[in-house]
Amino acid sequence: MLKRIPVSQLRVGMHVHELCGSWLDHPFWRTRFMLKEARDLARIVDGGVRDVWIDASKGLDVEPAGGDAAKPALSREDVDRQIDLELALAVETVRPARVSMDAELERATRICQKARGAVISMFSEARMGKAIDAEGALQLVDEINGSIERNPGALVSLARLKTVDDYTYMHSVADCGVMISLGRQLGLDAPKLREAGLAGLLHDMGKALVPMHVLNKPGKLTDAEFDVMKKHPELGHGLLLKAGTAGEMALDVCLHHHERIDGTGYPHRLDGRRISLYAKMGAVCDVYDAITSNRPYKAGWNPAESIRRMAEWAPGHFDERVFHAFVKSVGIYPVGSLVRMASGRLGVVIEQNEAALTTPKVKLFFSTRADMRIPPEVIDLSHKGESDRIASREDPDKWAFRDLDVIWAGDNALAARPKAA
Repeated sequence: MLKRIPVSQLRVGMHVHELCGSWLDHPFWRTRFMLKEARDLARIVDGGVRDVWIDASKGLDVEPAGGDAAKPALSREDVDRQIDLELALAVETVRPARVSMDAELERATRICQKARGAVISMFSEARMGKAIDAEGALQLVDEINGSIERNPGALVSLARLKTVDDYTYMHSVADCGVMISLGRQLGLDAPKLREAGLAGLLHDMGKALVPMHVLNKPGKLTDAEFDVMKKHPELGHGLLLKAGTAGEMALDVCLHHHERIDGTGYPHRLDGRRISLYAKMGAVCDVYDAITSNRPYKAGWNPAESIRRMAEWAPGHFDERVFHAFVKSVGIYPVGSLVRMASGRLGVVIEQNEAALTTPKVKLFFSTRADMRIPPEVIDLSHKGESDRIASREDPDKWAFRDLDVIWAGDNALAARPKAA
């Protein structure tokens, strides 16, 4: 029996079915759980939640007398429809117009912080043999989707700046964002976008069952260790099947995101004709975040260099249509790319121009002619009056620049990034 009650009536022993309000504004990543401790009750109250749905068939009911009356009990189907409507109305009400990178970075940082905790919790529960709560992760997917709507580059670029220790967890968050961004480029409708985001979030759950000494090895894996690592798609697929809460797309992407168009991938060596569109999307997104991220055994490649190398691999690795859409979604020069201008100045790409991939916004900071730093200057290459243009990609290691991420994201965003435990 489901009832909506004011938070003043909530008490330990009740089963929370849904917390009303924004996922980002309350302290729980999962919204369906048994309220077992007084401290969790206090966190809900302190988090500003006004109303909650409870399931009286799984926990305590409201007290028969005193306090505000609970709203009448409804069928589970009616409640779920009402919750979906409330969430949709909330999104429509608060959804802002398209915003700049600077405007979205702060909110994207908060989403990444909370998302990291959610993914760590899912991995920990999987290691303990508990079922993966795919449905509980949907509000996280919705928050990431909202960020992508407001500015496609902010969260995707920020999630790339993960620490080595956080790679496994934040890789899932980044993949969720990139899958949604790519899905938009491919014209997926809203329900499919949501499924694609969830698929990206859950695609590596099998790594929860990979031995930690293999998963976090600071050097190159041996052949035997790589054979163990290659089992993670099937392990993850088994976890999701057992839980029974993930849809077909998430199951497919989890199992097949390491398949290649030429049939040399794993675990089933499928060729392009037998790989679904969504698994093809998962393959591109997985590789991009992997090669742009710092790993225990190597530093991540610059985003523009990563796109160049992926283009070289594309004929055997990736579906042509999907890869081209992916490049459009992140840009030929993704945010964070170091570029040389025709003027001889160096700059970092700070925002894309969706209408023309070769004319992003660039923050200039170095003169190659004078061999010295210059006062930062932002130019928008899409403006008609701007005569400078990108001449080439540049290797940050060649110039020994170590602050490119600070230049595009700013000190505040980087200082607030999720920290390793």
